Amino acid sequence: MQTVNATILRNNLSGAVEEINKKKNYLLVAKRGKIVSALVNIDFFEDLLALSNKEYLASIRKAREEYKKGQVFTHQEVFGEV
Repeated sequence: MQTVNATILRNNLSGAVEEINKKKNYLLVAKRGKIVSALVNIDFFEDLLALSNKEYLASIRKAREEYKKGQVFTHQEVFGEV
């Protein structure tokens, strides 16, 4: 987990964005020594949004239960002849 001071981030925003997209999912931002926000990779952010959706989480649980019971479809059943 990497933390950067807000002033340093402001002065190096382009580099920080590049680093997040290449190496990390997020960068914590501190102001006066206290973490106040985060700069996150868009894919990571979308995953977080999906996880906050209760319907999405319920669909994942249901799918896992069906998989454990062997209730799965073959590639051909889903997509037909390709």
